[in-house]
Amino acid sequence: MAKVVTMGEIMLRLSTPGYEKFIQADEFDVCYGGGEANVAVSLCNYGHEASFVTKVPANEIGDCAVAALNKYGVDTKNVARGGERLGIYFLETGASMRASKVVYDRAHSSISTATATDFDFDKIFEGADWFHFTGITPALSDEAAEVTEAALKAAKAKGITVSVDLNFRKKLWSSEKAQKVMTNLMQYVDVCIGNEEDAEKVLGFKPGNTDVTSGDLELAGYQDIFSQMIEKFGFKYVVSSLRESYSASDNGWSAAIYDGKEFYHSRKYNVRIVDRVGGGDSFAAGLICGLVDGKDMKEALEFAVAASALKHTIPGDFNLVSRSEVEALVGGDGSGRVQR
Repeated sequence: MAKVVTMGEIMLRLSTPGYEKFIQADEFDVCYGGGEANVAVSLCNYGHEASFVTKVPANEIGDCAVAALNKYGVDTKNVARGGERLGIYFLETGASMRASKVVYDRAHSSISTATATDFDFDKIFEGADWFHFTGITPALSDEAAEVTEAALKAAKAKGITVSVDLNFRKKLWSSEKAQKVMTNLMQYVDVCIGNEEDAEKVLGFKPGNTDVTSGDLELAGYQDIFSQMIEKFGFKYVVSSLRESYSASDNGWSAAIYDGKEFYHSRKYNVRIVDRVGGGDSFAAGLICGLVDGKDMKEALEFAVAASALKHTIPGDFNLVSRSEVEALVGGDGSGRVQR
């Protein structure tokens, strides 16, 4: 099994029960999650070794976040302690034509004020095969962007494969700032993952006439920008999840991958959504799993799409499906029949 290191922010998630709006809620459901942490949990579920790097406050809430990862086997020995607080996000789950809403309360979180001196990256990457980060982490602060670059330099010095999920968050930074910071970081990346908005807002590439809100995907446009991205940045693979948003409750879900020679579009799943938060992270984890397993890019993509389709049916940030459950769906068993 491979050793994968991920780095980013883990947050306390407070979500309204069921499909209640914020104004209705008298209580919140509690769990923990965050882009790179979600990836680490998935990889552990598939049998790989995953280590998560972050900084959390030295208090009971920080302890709870770490415990949430330990529960699923994630290595947290490289989690630094200190800073003011753990970031929080509030989630109102939408339904039908009513969209979900997220409100952040993460300013001055411990990881956003961390510096490279908080981490021994030479030790952290010892024996590692893969390093994964997202565009969310450098968006947190200038300090977090500097820590991210320090980690990337250390990973590349050891010849470790690096993947990024571009993950543009307009509530954290502008497209102009994202392009300035992320364009510089792409020199360290081997596998670039993102959807159509990420490619445009983070790196300045727009895929043809795609309109995700109408469910109209122009695949030729994706192949064109994938080619441009590989030419500019030298990526080994460019990958995009493809979400056709019919409503907040029903989506079409597929993906595409390009290696500079061949473009491949996966099987599409029509998903009835229970919780879409973490769907992209589960996709990234599935892709990493497939590639470190030695699958070819088509097989790895099909594993990733199936894994993330299943995540949409699970409450919470973490994708808690097993490798065998994903493989069953890849093999065609999407009936949902009771397993007795």
